[in-house]
Amino acid sequence: QVQLVESGGGLVQPGGSLRLSCAASARIDSINAMGWYRQAPGKQRELVAAITSGGSTNYADSVKGRFTISRDNAKNTMSLQMNSLKPEDTAVYYCNAEIRTYVGGSRYTWSRYWGQGTQVTVSS
Repeated sequence: QVQLVESGGGLVQPGGSLRLSCAASARIDSINAMGWYRQAPGKQRELVAAITSGGSTNYADSVKGRFTISRDNAKNTMSLQMNSLKPEDTAVYYCNAEIRTYVGGSRYTWSRYWGQGTQVTVSS
């Protein structure tokens, strides 16, 4: 079964940096779009950054110029470098990916998977 495993969250002071990582743990055929979402208490989950298999990226306006998303297609991993962190960046961050898996015979299926979430807290 496919799992997305996140790491790298924690407590950091305003202006500091953190790097989140996400790895797909299972035999998969390929990964299409990947992204990072976040959800703060009392708020809806929102897209932070996304990256296609070809490396095209897009970012929420609130993180442009501060966050950088990247991926390693050979290792099926994705990262989010977060710089100049602000208290309003505090949230649970989730990894998301569209993954193709082999189901038998000549059949494959695409499904969207979520990681378990990692807490990022920006506070002095």
